[in-house]
Amino acid sequence: MPDRPAPHRVAVIAPSPVALFNLAMPEMLFGKVEVDGRPGYEVVVCTAEPGPLPTTGGLDLYVPHGLEAVREADTVVVAGTGAPFEPDPRIVAAVREAAAAGKRVASICTGAFQLAEAGLLQGRRATTYWAHADEMRRRYPQVDLRGDVLYVQDGPFLTSSGYAAGIDLCLHVIRTDYGAAVANEVARGALVAPVRPGGQAQFTHTPLPPERGDACADTRGWAMRHLDRPLTLADLARHAGVSVRTLTRRFHAESGVSPLQWLLHQRVERARELLETTTLPMDRVAAACGLGTADSLRVHVVRRTGLTPSAYRAQFGRHGTATGTVTSSVA
Repeated sequence: MPDRPAPHRVAVIAPSPVALFNLAMPEMLFGKVEVDGRPGYEVVVCTAEPGPLPTTGGLDLYVPHGLEAVREADTVVVAGTGAPFEPDPRIVAAVREAAAAGKRVASICTGAFQLAEAGLLQGRRATTYWAHADEMRRRYPQVDLRGDVLYVQDGPFLTSSGYAAGIDLCLHVIRTDYGAAVANEVARGALVAPVRPGGQAQFTHTPLPPERGDACADTRGWAMRHLDRPLTLADLARHAGVSVRTLTRRFHAESGVSPLQWLLHQRVERARELLETTTLPMDRVAAACGLGTADSLRVHVVRRTGLTPSAYRAQFGRHGTATGTVTSSVA
């Protein structure tokens, strides 16, 4: 009888201080894979300095294995850390060596900074936790950073965005190694969503640049109370008591975007709120946030989130017994 193939070896590197959730995901998901009644993966957690390892939650975790485990691995996964902007040179060297040996190298959340520091992501598509995307662009301008996706694979290198997107990355790896049926079985066993495409958007409330003044604050507040109306530049300028040109200049100086860009952002954010908290039909959601029609609502929600309004509501709805009533303040 021919020998059965050995389990695929995964080394999970824990930078200091490590994010415990990041560290738990690979072991939990890869550890559930069985092929012909045998484990599909052998997972080893390692760190640059074996022994007590600080975590972002204030606990110490004992990790007995050093980075020599990377040399024995087929796949290397770097977990996120609470010190993303201080890549450990020992970890950087280990992942660089792993890549040179032809190993698959992945990161979860801020672990991408270790890969970028090693030069593995130069000229490649990658992602990281959205809150640190601007800093990654500043530090590593040669990385083709995709700030609005769950995970990215470019050649042998994989990166995921923050928190639970690491689950999606691990399921993608399992699917790649053992097929969709095995990956979906693992997902069911772990009570998580089946394999999702990496291009699906990170579900974040995309922030506008911080406001740098309050000359237009009253007009912004007035517009927020009247998002259900088809407001124009002239309407905003009239409320502010200035010309359209002056309003545009002041608005951009304070908000970093044009008045209409700001207005569209607020309309879509209101739409997301209504989809999450009410059972309103799509045409009424569109009307309540000033997007006009259900078709227009669909276009803008898909552009922002990667999901249709119905899919967004199904995934994020928390309306419970909400009545679906919407009120609009009057100035």
